Amino acid sequence: MQRVLIVEDETDLADLLGYNLRKAGYQTEAVHDGRAAVQRAQQAVPDLIVLDVMLPGLSGLQVARQLRTNPKTATIPILMLTAKAEEIDQISGLQSGADDYVTKPFSVKVLIARVEAMLRRSRGGTIEAADTLTVGRVKMDTSTHQVFVDDIPSRMTLTEFRLLAALMRKPGKVVSRADLMYSAMGPDVLVTARTIDVHIAAIRKKLGPVGDTIRTIRGVGYLLSDEQAADRGLGSGSQSRAEAAK
Repeated sequence: MQRVLIVEDETDLADLLGYNLRKAGYQTEAVHDGRAAVQRAQQAVPDLIVLDVMLPGLSGLQVARQLRTNPKTATIPILMLTAKAEEIDQISGLQSGADDYVTKPFSVKVLIARVEAMLRRSRGGTIEAADTLTVGRVKMDTSTHQVFVDDIPSRMTLTEFRLLAALMRKPGKVVSRADLMYSAMGPDVLVTARTIDVHIAAIRKKLGPVGDTIRTIRGVGYLLSDEQAADRGLGSGSQSRAEAAK
């Protein structure tokens, strides 16, 4: 049985989420502050974390960042809860390491659907069978969810991994944002184009010296090229990053 760690300081809401997740077939545990969340996730790594932003001790953003820097917890899918619906607040959550977010107030049925979709993706979902993908200096092992640049590991969140996999399966070809959304999130999760852009910006940063090989094709989507193709002029890396940041 898959285990979900609920991090929510409102005990009534935590109890409600726990009840409905257990009813949906998951094992649950709840903690009510940020420091306890980090400690518990490291002690017994859950299959997924439902993480509120506003927490005592450490904020949800700080919790996500700490979990992403620890190899033991770096790949746990994180669904962030936020009472702030502004785009900048949602972007902050994604940049801190969340894979997806739900704004309060929310439908419990919608949250359960998001949890189920994220766990399906973590089990393999729509990533096609192929042990190794290689494009230029980037290598991906789809069986272990590992990414390497020049044989140096680069830690990716689940969503980042799936987005990069979608691009690596079509090197030199433009992949639309809609196709990237489907590949990374599945057919039953609605996200904005801006969400994809934020994740792509994070992937570029994590790829370091070869981040510029992910090109922004304005108004369409993204293209992953090898370094030689990048040098031939699909736009400079600085331009790509600037477009993605808009």
